[in-house]
Amino acid sequence: MTRRHLLARFCTLGAAPALARAQQPKTAAPSFTLSDAEWQRRLSPAAYQVLRREGTERPHSSPLNHEKRKGVYHCAGCDAALFDADMKFDSGTGWPSFFTTLPGAFGESTDYKLFMPRTEYHCARCGGHHGHVFNDGPRPTGKRYCNNGVALRFVAAAA
Repeated sequence: MTRRHLLARFCTLGAAPALARAQQPKTAAPSFTLSDAEWQRRLSPAAYQVLRREGTERPHSSPLNHEKRKGVYHCAGCDAALFDADMKFDSGTGWPSFFTTLPGAFGESTDYKLFMPRTEYHCARCGGHHGHVFNDGPRPTGKRYCNNGVALRFVAAAA
């Protein structure tokens, strides 16, 4: 195989994710929208990077990893309720993890940032990026919603 053929094959492989993204269905437009400047004022720099720029916080950096109280996890961007505390489990990954979500809380899309398809989920209300969902979670769903803690706000249940 010549260098030219190898380069052509490599370029073709690089185009595959872009073609797949172009073919994936679009989710509904968020109902809560702000300008980029408004998001920057509303969010901490870390939350802005995750929610609006699809960043990832360092593992084991979120205090929510150790949260054990009853309550509800909300979107740090728009305050939409996303997860009940009973849905949380310790995945050992370093990020708050949940085996399911509240109904209608998220939309999903395919992300190719690591050169392989992953399912990204984002807040249905504001479109903020929260994390990725994997098929290695506990029963009953077998799902692991691996969430950036900085994208969440915990509201403890009334005592």
